[in-house]
Amino acid sequence: MKKPFYLSWFLIADFLAGFLSWFLFYYFRKELLQEQPESLLQFFILANAFIIGVFWVALYYISGMYRDLYRRSRAKDALLLLAINFLGVVFIFFTLLLDDKGVTTYKEYYQTFSLYYLLQTFFTISARFIVISRIKTLIAQKKLVFNTLLIGSDKRAKEVYEELTSNHEPLGLRFIGCVSVEGKNEIDETKVRNFGSYKNLKKIIRRCYIDTIIIAVEPSEHNKISEILPMLYGSKVRVEITPDIYQLLLGSVKANHLFGVPLIEINQDLIPLWQKMVKRGIDFSFSFIVLLLGFPVFGLIGILTKFSSHGPIFYSQQRVGKSGKIFNIYKFRSMYVDSELGGPALASDTDERITPWGKVMRRFRLDEIPQFYNVLMGEMALVGPRPERIFFIDQIIAIAPEYRHLQKVRPGLTSLGQVKFGYAGSVEEMVKRLKYDIFYIENMSLAMDFRILFYTIIIILQGRGK
Repeated sequence: MKKPFYLSWFLIADFLAGFLSWFLFYYFRKELLQEQPESLLQFFILANAFIIGVFWVALYYISGMYRDLYRRSRAKDALLLLAINFLGVVFIFFTLLLDDKGVTTYKEYYQTFSLYYLLQTFFTISARFIVISRIKTLIAQKKLVFNTLLIGSDKRAKEVYEELTSNHEPLGLRFIGCVSVEGKNEIDETKVRNFGSYKNLKKIIRRCYIDTIIIAVEPSEHNKISEILPMLYGSKVRVEITPDIYQLLLGSVKANHLFGVPLIEINQDLIPLWQKMVKRGIDFSFSFIVLLLGFPVFGLIGILTKFSSHGPIFYSQQRVGKSGKIFNIYKFRSMYVDSELGGPALASDTDERITPWGKVMRRFRLDEIPQFYNVLMGEMALVGPRPERIFFIDQIIAIAPEYRHLQKVRPGLTSLGQVKFGYAGSVEEMVKRLKYDIFYIENMSLAMDFRILFYTIIIILQGRGK
């Protein structure tokens, strides 16, 4: 399956729909406003139409219209386009058409707006209907298939496999094999190859070019899911899981009912694309301004740090970031030199390694100001789980494997865990704080980021740092 090839179908269809809509809009506009034919050339129609076509492709990209291309619903696509196109036409109207000299009355404004909206919506929905229908035809003809791996090999996995393969409606799933969770296997190996333990999951995904993973484990094996899911982070696969009956009854999950088989899709996109772009833009802009305007204050803090005790002004330490990537975090030095000769240790309220000036900095979190450089470079964010050292992460994962979940996002200067729980002085406290960070990741939004930043500022002003 060549994903870029099929993606180009959507890109071309959306571009041509935007191009044609804009071109016809100005043609019909001439008739609507009774303009002279010469005025049509004054707007450089072809050049403008090309730019407008690119605009619509960019808007659909930001809106997530190019995700999950092979399972898109024509009806849902049409409903989404009604809303997205309205916002897009409003933007174009206020940026390009509001000062249109050819329009003299409010009625003509409404007419031109409605005309362009109807043209754009008609051509976009029509173009996408054709593309999606073609893809569904390829799936039905088995010319487009999705290499599928089944996690689980017991009774439940066998039932899911038989139900999915017996459906008359083509799903495009080509089962490459299954992996065992507890070493059992009830699936006929003449039909589905057993790859052995789920411990080799990453290697199997790469070697077999897996597109879809279905997790169908027994209720007694659900504790393994928190261990399996982190193995899939970063891999571009669609992940679905069979829910418990209690989850369905409580309505705590939104399941995809694939022709009688309820499956929960594990959303790999934690935050909408446009919010992700805005979040990174805010991180970069705010960090740049702080580092630029706060330079005199940083210089004063550096001088006080230098004369408070022997040693360098700055202190760097390796931490684990997004996707397990190692980076160097920077701080104003708050401890005496060689404070960890005996090995890594977490700071405490009565920690004798911290200098008197270091205690002041920690109370108001002044020691963490150099981390704005990490944010500027994209290694951290303003808000996100605090990054830890490998030494402590290994201990945490031994107790709580779900800690790997935190590596789905950039670590942050501040976090919900710090706001709600505070600093952790032991591995056990890190595990307790973990639930707040997981809650943040599963409910990420710009609104939550602003709330966390607000409460962080209050904590800093009150000197409740550590």
